[in-house]
Amino acid sequence: MRDVVVIGAGLSGLLAAIRLRRAGLAVTMVHKGRGGLQLGQGTIDLLGYRPDRVARPLDELDDFLAVQHRDNDITHPYAHIGVDAIREGAEYLAELLGEGFLMGDPAVNVALPTAIGALRPTALYQPSMAEGVISLDPATPGALHDGSKLVVVGIREFKDFTPELIAGNLERTELPAGGHLQARAAWVSFPARKGEVDSTGLNIARALDDPNRRGALVRQLKKLVEHGETIALPAVLGDEDPGAFADIRRQVGSPLFEIPVPPPSVPGMRLNDELIRHAKRERVEIILGSKVTGADATDGHLDAAVVGTSGHDTHLKARTFLLAAGGFESGTLELDSYQKLSETILGLPLAVPAGELINDTWAGQQPLFRAGVATNDDMVVVDPATGQPVHDNLWAAGGVLAGAQRWDEKTGDGIAVASAVRAADAIISNLAGGQR
Repeated sequence: MRDVVVIGAGLSGLLAAIRLRRAGLAVTMVHKGRGGLQLGQGTIDLLGYRPDRVARPLDELDDFLAVQHRDNDITHPYAHIGVDAIREGAEYLAELLGEGFLMGDPAVNVALPTAIGALRPTALYQPSMAEGVISLDPATPGALHDGSKLVVVGIREFKDFTPELIAGNLERTELPAGGHLQARAAWVSFPARKGEVDSTGLNIARALDDPNRRGALVRQLKKLVEHGETIALPAVLGDEDPGAFADIRRQVGSPLFEIPVPPPSVPGMRLNDELIRHAKRERVEIILGSKVTGADATDGHLDAAVVGTSGHDTHLKARTFLLAAGGFESGTLELDSYQKLSETILGLPLAVPAGELINDTWAGQQPLFRAGVATNDDMVVVDPATGQPVHDNLWAAGGVLAGAQRWDEKTGDGIAVASAVRAADAIISNLAGGQR
């Protein structure tokens, strides 16, 4: 019999599955589609805003949670997880992927330019973004600072990146330490396929995986860059080849960095694909494109996850289960036309904020997004009305957890990695203790 069935293949599901497998457990991961990493920026956000921009996320966590406890009726996931698990989760992910995929310090946020020319805080980022780092902490210098010269370069065949908008906004934005950047816009041409006038970011990235195609881009960049300038490009500098960016940077000979663009995110795909490769190397059993539609349960104990497969249902029996299938964005949480909230996979009870779920604020704090599955400190799923486990062998991690405004706070990645590590370790301990 399997030791663990992990439901979901996003950041939390992949990381937990790898950690569980490395502990020697028999792990099956089942998912209906690609996880949410491809929708993100390819960075790891632990705590970005509270509501002002956060420079040292781990140091500011206690004050952040105190405000959350005062203002909300649902416990934030970080209150269950704790600062040590957040640090451990981020460091575990960074060590697993290596510096070729992630760099930075979980204790210190930096700011990175966005595709509209704003500055976004994050903790861990890809090496291809390093020369665009702006310091939020006076003790940690950034690559860009007051007076830095920047040329933002658009690719004419790629419509989701407007260098004039980005350069203009960056010039107007005061840096966290004071001062401004000097930024100008420029254009190059690089069709992903011959004669193509409207290329996707992914197709351009795949074209740049080919070393023979890179010269056409490099020659144009070398012609337009001026002395002392750093080049900013859309995040399309290679997809499957981890050395593509470094090769382009070497050939250009000037500082250069990528700016993430709207989904699908090439940097997010890089992280997702590398984690999938790790899972396969660890021999995690992966069931692709299959939706879990329910479970077999007896006396508060899950016996099997029911998977809808062609012609019949498949019952995946296991000793323990981890729900890591995301929240509203993945369809795990659903609000119907009668304002009824439900968890669509296992039919679990939900922690729901009191009062109106949706207010007239167009962005930011919407009570609806704090709804989700409640857990105890070990990530065991509990009934929010009683605090007792719903099933004695069911854990949860990631976006399905109740209590966070993940997008508004920029805590989603931190919750994913920390809850994945905490849940995996609790499952390992549980099975080592001989629980049924």
